[in-house]
Amino acid sequence: MPELISQAIKRHAHAEAPLGQCTLSYEARFLRRKLLTTDAGQDFLVDLEHTESLNHGDAFVLTDGALIEVRAAAEPLLEIKGQDLVRLAWHIGNRHTPCQIEADRLLIQPDHVIRALMAKLGAQVREVVEVFIPEGGAYGHGRTHSHAH
Repeated sequence: MPELISQAIKRHAHAEAPLGQCTLSYEARFLRRKLLTTDAGQDFLVDLEHTESLNHGDAFVLTDGALIEVRAAAEPLLEIKGQDLVRLAWHIGNRHTPCQIEADRLLIQPDHVIRALMAKLGAQVREVVEVFIPEGGAYGHGRTHSHAH
């Protein structure tokens, strides 16, 4: 069992002097109990009471109070642009697909069905590799996976 254990999260920590950093994909930033490794190779155990959705800038709080900063990893995404971005975002949201919403574009995880739909709606879609920080749900921090609000 690793010496370093985290049983708490500090939101928006942006730690000035973290013990380390841990770069995780969007999917990997959704966890409850998992053995992780910092970017420098130090193993630590995350053992949270509930499953949590972590964002870039949050931190794992170790039992001694030290912080390990969460960093969002660059990953393959689809960039969507178009004249009616609001309409395109509505169609993505209607399918409960995580979406990063920016002023001039949307970012989603690769999905051939939504890619085809976006093209049919006149959007320009291209593959990119970037950090993915989608909008959280309206009913709480992070992700929403059901209608059970």
